[in-house]
Amino acid sequence: MTLDDLRVFVAVCRAGSLSAVARDLGRTQSAVSQHVKRLERETGVALLERHTRGVVPTQAGRVLRAAAAHGIAGLDMAVRSIQESARGDVGSVRVTTGATTLRHFMAEAVVAFHRRHPRASLEFQTESSSRRCFDALLAEDLDLAWVTIGERVRGIEQHPVVDLPWVLAVRADDPLAARPRIGADDLAGIRHIRLPARSTSRAHLDAALAGLGVPDRPGTSVADWDTAILLAELGLGHALVPALPRRSTAAGDALRFVPVPVLPPLSVGWAVRSWDALTPLARSFADTVSRTCRNDRG
Repeated sequence: MTLDDLRVFVAVCRAGSLSAVARDLGRTQSAVSQHVKRLERETGVALLERHTRGVVPTQAGRVLRAAAAHGIAGLDMAVRSIQESARGDVGSVRVTTGATTLRHFMAEAVVAFHRRHPRASLEFQTESSSRRCFDALLAEDLDLAWVTIGERVRGIEQHPVVDLPWVLAVRADDPLAARPRIGADDLAGIRHIRLPARSTSRAHLDAALAGLGVPDRPGTSVADWDTAILLAELGLGHALVPALPRRSTAAGDALRFVPVPVLPPLSVGWAVRSWDALTPLARSFADTVSRTCRNDRG
């Protein structure tokens, strides 16, 4: 069992395809398969189930994948930290997050970071949910993930940065737009534009609405917070969204964001494998984003 065997196995589990990993690594599918077979011989159990659409790890395979991904990621991070400490201000910071996070939470921090570390680079990888950010953080050579803080995830540290109160996005000509705040009774009488399915923010919101006794009234479902705001601007419904630090819409005076204090705030922040093991540059970027977000909220 070699480190390369484990790297290939983790990649296959994430991709769900031997051929896709072979293409990414510039190897033959047979060579990729040999790595998996060697692990199966040494463990004495099947690690993958073959299906017509690809492969999925068995129960034993999931156990090995989790341990291997965590160990490989930790080793890669340690090597990078040592190398970048020796090089000083040269290196990269690799971040995974949602599609709109950079604009809303990191724009000012990116500029400040580049001024402070002009020889460093930032690399962003987009994922569709916090869960996928966690998976990417464990499986790939990434430093940081910006996520909605949720339940504990094995092998991941979550560090809250800012709590976002909820607001209701409505057109300025809507009767609710003149309200100083929105209550539970108001929420029960409208059809919401639904946040992304399987997202942590959607789960938080659904649980909070259920706790208030607000009935579930299925409406349009969107891929991200900005799309929900856009549909509200077009008059296609009401959008319950977090009050983003740098909200940017083209609505101008056509849209209102009315506070909804009956809903508990949504916590967002950093997820890492190990805060203490972050490279100096990654720590600097994380601290810069945290500081600018808190300043915006203050």
